[in-house]
Amino acid sequence: MITLIGAGGHARVVIDALLLRGATLSDIALRDGNLARDGDMMMGVTIACPEFSPLLNGKKVHLALGDCALRAKLLGVAQAMSCVLETILHPAAMISPFAEIGGGTFAAAGAIVAPFARVGASVIINHGAVVDHDCVVGDCSHVAPNATLGGGVTIGAGVLVGSGSTVLPGIKVGDGAIIGGGAVVTKDVAPGELRVGVPRRKSSL
Repeated sequence: MITLIGAGGHARVVIDALLLRGATLSDIALRDGNLARDGDMMMGVTIACPEFSPLLNGKKVHLALGDCALRAKLLGVAQAMSCVLETILHPAAMISPFAEIGGGTFAAAGAIVAPFARVGASVIINHGAVVDHDCVVGDCSHVAPNATLGGGVTIGAGVLVGSGSTVLPGIKVGDGAIIGGGAVVTKDVAPGELRVGVPRRKSSL
């Protein structure tokens, strides 16, 4: 049994990947922070509230939440409860056996993680995203659909790399930064900065 924390759109993608890996609906539990959803059904799985219960101590969980900051907050809760962070890789993701993937990470269909890339805990590598060779991706970051990290890119913790964006080889992106959709990043990005445009430019949050 694996418990997914979060019952929104990203959780649907995670459930789909689990089913395609051979899991059954009876293998999956769902928990969510929205108490109004207690007892609702999603994709054939009943939602329970709140997100965590003492019953999850030491059990397999996956943080199925797209929001980086919320995922980071709940990662601390899961670790304090000694939960086992379950990594979920879609069968159509291409993950090098020479890559390192942290606990609780999700890789969607078409995601590519190349040799000697190091991906932290509870990271999302979304549909068609590329994490090239020797990249480092920090905990709770999100590489959105069709985003590309060139070789040797370093991404801090809690970073959102927007859909269709490109981070050129060797660039460093600080913790909590946001790369806007479609941006091309040609220079290092400081922690917490928002970068947009082609080439990217600094913008206020």
